[in-house]
Amino acid sequence: MNSHSLYYSNFCYFCHKVLRFLRGQDYAQAIELRSTSEGRNRADLIEGGGRGQVPCLRIETSDGEVQWMYESDDIIRYLDSALAGKAEGNPAAS
Repeated sequence: MNSHSLYYSNFCYFCHKVLRFLRGQDYAQAIELRSTSEGRNRADLIEGGGRGQVPCLRIETSDGEVQWMYESDDIIRYLDSALAGKAEGNPAAS
């Protein structure tokens, strides 16, 4: 099963766009939210993803491979297609 973390800033319009999309989604609680203004989150984002741009979705697959996805529309599209089916009980959607 993939694990997901969303790096965001409270001051970013595009981050709020993704966060608004997540409201009411059955799978939203499965996504760890990481504010870049707290702790090491910004440093971890830059270390792992190579830049501090937010929003950024960190996707870790069950085999340990990590992908960093930027751009709010891409993130929303991915979440809608990859996780929506799981929330409805479709194990094939991943």
